[in-house]
Amino acid sequence: MLTKDKTSHARRLRKEQTKAESRAWWLLRNRNLVDFKFRRQHPIEPFFADFCCPELKLIIELEGSVHSQPSVMKADANRDEFLKAEGYSVAHFSNGIVLKAPEEFVAKVRRLCEELRSKKI
Repeated sequence: MLTKDKTSHARRLRKEQTKAESRAWWLLRNRNLVDFKFRRQHPIEPFFADFCCPELKLIIELEGSVHSQPSVMKADANRDEFLKAEGYSVAHFSNGIVLKAPEEFVAKVRRLCEELRSKKI
């Protein structure tokens, strides 16, 4: 259940987004990718997905250098395992691809969306 505290936390995460998150949101919002709606900092108890397309159960996670630390890698793996058990597909992208090659980021996310859409049909 989404509590008032979780909603406040999601709002704060949206306001305090990184440059890469801001750029990715600009690319993903308003059904820009094959007509699928994405949400940012979407709560999936007990986590928050950077970007989520609920219709496809697709989660897009952006990662900076902190994600290469062993403790963070382990936490990320546990989180992915939980989300996959809930039926989500999780795709990880480096901040660099969003900032330096946004067209490549969009093409990869579009392919993921199309693959998942074709599996639903």
